[in-house]
Amino acid sequence: MRTTRRVAAAVLIVALAGSTVVASRSAARERPRTAACSTWVSGSHATASCYNPNPRADRVQLHVECARWWDPDMDARPVEVGPAQHVRLAERCWKEIRRAWVSHR
Repeated sequence: MRTTRRVAAAVLIVALAGSTVVASRSAARERPRTAACSTWVSGSHATASCYNPNPRADRVQLHVECARWWDPDMDARPVEVGPAQHVRLAERCWKEIRRAWVSHR
């Protein structure tokens, strides 16, 4: 009877240790693989600042939607952000900006 309890306890310990390893691996996978970007608008100018903390490069592009119908929407050229690099993107409209965002490729 004692042998059965010891075996059961050993199986329980191994199962708990295995689930801890799986949980830590899934937490590591949840980290985003894209550059961290912040965007701000001042009048008719939009600026984005991106930093890539990841070991792989990321391509970022700033998009600006202008508020006036006759003002064309603008897209900055895509820029590659290497590991541990920082880039700043800027674009503008003639008048007000409705919204600005950064896309990742």
